[in-house]
Amino acid sequence: MAYRKRTVESRKLKNMREARLRQIQEGDAPEYPVPLPELRRQIVVRDFDFGTVEHTINLYKENRIDTYRMEVDGRLYAIHIGWSKALEIIRKQFMRIRSVE
Repeated sequence: MAYRKRTVESRKLKNMREARLRQIQEGDAPEYPVPLPELRRQIVVRDFDFGTVEHTINLYKENRIDTYRMEVDGRLYAIHIGWSKALEIIRKQFMRIRSVE
């Protein structure tokens, strides 16, 4: 079987590329990188099991976009920590209690 050039598909792809380039050239350039606030996330935990206890977890901006500096109740807890790891730490800090019934 001989090689054949697919002219219909190549024309379609060429038109799509040209339309995308026109869209890029005509549009406003986005601002890179997006300026992030110093305090990126705040988690407030209220525990009512053994009286009312409230903890505030602040996740501050770090050099990388996917890491945080973690403070718990105003004290530094960890640096260069990711979102999943922060949630894991919070989850592990709760006591496991058995059912009363």
